[in-house]
Amino acid sequence: MRTIEIAPTFEAWQATARALLREGVPPAEIAWREREGAAQGESGRTTAASPGVRVPRQFLDIARQAAGASDPERWAALYEALWRIVHDDHDLLTHTSDPAARRLNALAAQGRREAQRADAEETLRLEAEGGGAARVVPSGASLDELRAVAARCTGCDLYRHASQTVFGRGPANARVVLVGEQPGDQEDLKGAPFVGPAGEVLDRALAEVGLDRERVYVTNAVKHFKFELRGKRRIHQTPRAAEMAACRPWLEAELDVLKPEVLTCLGATAARALMGPDFRLMQQRGRFFPTRWAAKTIATLHPSAVLRGQDDVEQARLYAMLRDDLRLVAAA
Repeated sequence: MRTIEIAPTFEAWQATARALLREGVPPAEIAWREREGAAQGESGRTTAASPGVRVPRQFLDIARQAAGASDPERWAALYEALWRIVHDDHDLLTHTSDPAARRLNALAAQGRREAQRADAEETLRLEAEGGGAARVVPSGASLDELRAVAARCTGCDLYRHASQTVFGRGPANARVVLVGEQPGDQEDLKGAPFVGPAGEVLDRALAEVGLDRERVYVTNAVKHFKFELRGKRRIHQTPRAAEMAACRPWLEAELDVLKPEVLTCLGATAARALMGPDFRLMQQRGRFFPTRWAAKTIATLHPSAVLRGQDDVEQARLYAMLRDDLRLVAAA
């Protein structure tokens, strides 16, 4: 029996599991132990499989969730499932009656519940204590002054990995404000919102409905890019509620200065940030609601949703929804 000590993170397990697979060590010969703190080299972003072996993306997604559970046996369960996927049954996760598959799914569900509970507790703490960006947002500041201070914001941990703060852009007298979720990869590098592929979709839709991009104000609910590394690629991750709460004072400060006639939420995350957690985008999009920031507040699809359409037909349908909702904004 070999005792393996790892830091209690998915990345540490992932790197170790890859090495064990390469050596051909079966699950029955391993006793997993956790240690506090990540050792150097254990945070590598590698694929949990030996060279030349591919595992389903579904396994990696579920494994990340299961790794967040507090059950100390999760590492053994993860490796057992991985071993079987690699050596016995590549489609193990589709066999819902299999004990290993059931165990993995149960751990993933536990991880999700615990993450949601911790996120909710952190959100309540931030709101009660005035934490996050609330400590540094200057009162009565102009957009330029807000932008300058936001560039140094450390209100949540997202600043540690992002290239820079991506503040809103547009004229201070804009009658229309568009709010997205967060910067993407290109926005993070260039320091401006909606300048990547999703921005190209937005620009096309705005032009079709007669809205001049230079005359609207475009910003995001979260000002730093949240991502995970997969190889050399930075893959978008949806901000947690606590991260939204930490960054919310910046968005509120922008809207207090702008006082828009029409406020447009691009995507479900922005809609929930401005119209409450119970807002359902696909049920309530394309309708105006009053909010504290604008008498006419509306939600539509995020332009990136168009890009995620499965084929040309689906992308055309989603784009039409976005464009038609923006046409209502232009008319208002």
